[in-house]
Amino acid sequence: EIFGTGIVRTAEDFGSQGELPSNQALLDWMAVEFRESGWDIKKFFRMLVTSATYRQSAVATPEKLKADPENRLLSRGPRFRMDAEMVRDYALAASGLLNPQIGGPSVKTYQPPGLWEAVAMNESNTRYYKADTGEKLYRRSLYWFWKRSVPPASLDIFNAPTREICTVRRERTNTPLQALVTMNDTQFVEAARHLAQRALKGGGSTPEQRFEFVGEQLLARPFDQREVKVLSGEWHDFLNYYDANPQDAKKLLA
Repeated sequence: EIFGTGIVRTAEDFGSQGELPSNQALLDWMAVEFRESGWDIKKFFRMLVTSATYRQSAVATPEKLKADPENRLLSRGPRFRMDAEMVRDYALAASGLLNPQIGGPSVKTYQPPGLWEAVAMNESNTRYYKADTGEKLYRRSLYWFWKRSVPPASLDIFNAPTREICTVRRERTNTPLQALVTMNDTQFVEAARHLAQRALKGGGSTPEQRFEFVGEQLLARPFDQREVKVLSGEWHDFLNYYDANPQDAKKLLA
């Protein structure tokens, strides 16, 4: 969860067919630390994220790539894509839309129409999917109502499991479809629109100040000059497009 790959990569198989630990001594030491702490999970996570190993730079030098190409020895900081639920939750949190309510029944947020009908029996009570409204749409992905064997499409594309069987270790792929989800999925478009609205209202009076505001929300740092140059060009392109196509602008705002 923290470093992207376990000390034993095959977390689902610790048997003779599984992979050996990349660092047996470290694994043994952490196991003892965990036990001696009284099985304190929060303390264990704190130890990991405050360690020099976790806090080192993710920059890969030629020497590190040669000695540790897959970062199995943790020669550099971790760098990997977040899991499906985290991608969605982060977009909602950064935009200011996330509903932080804890507990309660599952919710049904945005999903392409027809997915459940395609696999449901005629008498099934989950044959049709009707999305919720209001604050329920912005609850954390933990509370998303799943139909077994039909995971939400936007999460499935980011390698969320189907929940038909227990999945200890997820695959992690990077495909163009994932970029298209973050560009076109209703949840992400709405989050982007809401973030832009916040930038317009409270991010400053100039485009550069608003870019800085957006950078702080998304990356916890301002954009650098190279990034600002790209953003400025994109901003002008979109502005020109929507000036020439007001109906598309109204559709986006709605």
